[in-house]
Amino acid sequence: QVQLVESGGGLVQPGGSLRLSCAASGSIGSISTMGWYRQAPGKERELVGVITTSGVTNYVDSVKGRFTISRDNVKNTVYLQMNSLKPEDTALYYCYTRARLKFSGDYNDYWGQGTQVTVSS
Repeated sequence: QVQLVESGGGLVQPGGSLRLSCAASGSIGSISTMGWYRQAPGKERELVGVITTSGVTNYVDSVKGRFTISRDNVKNTVYLQMNSLKPEDTALYYCYTRARLKFSGDYNDYWGQGTQVTVSS
């Protein structure tokens, strides 16, 4: 299995910044896409952004220009730098990865437990 452990959430004032980290571990053969989703109370889970192995990124329109995803392929870690945070960014943020286990030919989706981000004054 693949375990994803997120860190870096918390309470921040509007306009502030936070950096989330997510490390993948386990019996990993290879990792392709990594990224972040979020879910606000009463809303469906939505994509925040993803990054490919080669570093190509894609973001939801609402975070473009404010959030940046990066990854360390050696450490199997993905990061989410969030700047100019707004109250509407408040949500539970989930790490995501598409990975293949050792000795397996199939890629599957894996999710972290989530880390809370609250933007409030």
